Amino acid sequence: MWNFILMLAVIVASLTGFNWLMGYRKNHLQIDLDDRYMDYNEYVRALKSELRSQGKDVDYLGDRTFKIDGKSYMFIERNVTMGGVPLQRAIFKPIKS
Repeated sequence: MWNFILMLAVIVASLTGFNWLMGYRKNHLQIDLDDRYMDYNEYVRALKSELRSQGKDVDYLGDRTFKIDGKSYMFIERNVTMGGVPLQRAIFKPIKS
């Protein structure tokens, strides 16, 4: 019985931790692009283009900081393997002023 409870707790903690790392939090924005970008400048251009296609007003301020719809966000990149396919995810974390 205790083994089952412990195993269930480990599974819940693992899923919660994974979701937290992948940016599934309040006020965070996540973008998954179809292509992989090795050049940072191309990646930033692709992110700006995607955000604009979503109807957002976006400016890149430098040093991984974006201004999206008047709010400042820090850009975080995550690379994980999902089902054997690498996923490059952009997470935009709000900067508290």
